[in-house]
Amino acid sequence: MIEKASRLSFRRSEWILLGYYAYVAALAPFLRDRSGVTLQPEIVLSFGAGLFIFLARGEQTRNELHFSRARDWVPIILTLIGFREMELFVPASYTGRLESGWIQTDVLLLGAWHGRQIIESLGWIIPIYLEFCYLLVYGLSSLCMAAFYFSGKRKDIDAFYVIYLSGTLGAYALFPYFPSQPPRLLFPAVYPPEVTTWARQLNLFILKHGTIHTGVFPSAHVSSAFSAAWAMFLLFPRRKAFGWVTLVYAISVSVATIYGRYHYTADVVSGIAISLAAAGVGLLIRARLLVRDECVEKELE
Repeated sequence: MIEKASRLSFRRSEWILLGYYAYVAALAPFLRDRSGVTLQPEIVLSFGAGLFIFLARGEQTRNELHFSRARDWVPIILTLIGFREMELFVPASYTGRLESGWIQTDVLLLGAWHGRQIIESLGWIIPIYLEFCYLLVYGLSSLCMAAFYFSGKRKDIDAFYVIYLSGTLGAYALFPYFPSQPPRLLFPAVYPPEVTTWARQLNLFILKHGTIHTGVFPSAHVSSAFSAAWAMFLLFPRRKAFGWVTLVYAISVSVATIYGRYHYTADVVSGIAISLAAAGVGLLIRARLLVRDECVEKELE
């Protein structure tokens, strides 16, 4: 199947998704002690490969544009599936050893350095902004996609996904090795937010009913937000505003995860580190895109 698919010209982002699915399928036999491990990884891998073959074949028909646009958006859904797959690796129990070390930095930032007090100094204004930023992560990739469409840069969407997925899936891939619980559950009395907003209530509802429970290290919220920011900087070199806005947003998400007790500071730092690795991938891609654009300009002369 894969040999046939390669002749159909998969996009680089599609190969990354398939590589992630294959990684999960290969990892599952080594973690049979995790309660959720089943044949699901093999099914997801087969589904992903089949879907990409279908879309690639469709792009060779008279409906090329429709299938091409579908391929622009499908990775968003498949990334969510990749996230849900991590629920297979929920441990039977948590030792709390990792978290006991991580919480010390949070106490320093939120307590000794008055981080929580500063954030809540203006009442609900900063807390609701931070909580809304945290909430918006779920739609960040769609917003970035819209920027490419409205800017007439559809040709660079695959490059965006390569950077974004490298940071996002890279974080997911590490979850099974660091089984852990969020500070809001394990340390509920350690500097919880004292301001409650509708955005926080919505975030807590989503986390209660829709998140995974394998681990919180590294923070995929942070890695995905920063990866998106680096991608916007690299792929919109003449419109730096896109990059700066996304970067400010990513920083806000980082603060929100710590203040809201969704993550430890260690999760945030590791998420940023993963995004920097994704940025390195982006630099390589940008070099290739510059060569491509130069060739196009020469052909037009």
